[in-house]
Amino acid sequence: MARTTTSDARKKDTREKIELGGLIVKAGLRYEKRALLLGALIDLRQRIKGDEVERSRLLAIGAEAFGKSDD
Repeated sequence: MARTTTSDARKKDTREKIELGGLIVKAGLRYEKRALLLGALIDLRQRIKGDEVERSRLLAIGAEAFGKSDD
């Protein structure tokens, strides 16, 4: 039973990472350097912390991009 739980957790973690990588591709950033992507994400985390206006603005941009999905 414990082995199944561990296996399921690993599968869930792998699926989540694949989906997050897909966001990089969808944003058109596939060929950017990993250090640049990480830096941008760290900067984003700092900018949206406590800034609901910026958070809402970016959420709207993302929701629109998902709505236009060709996937």
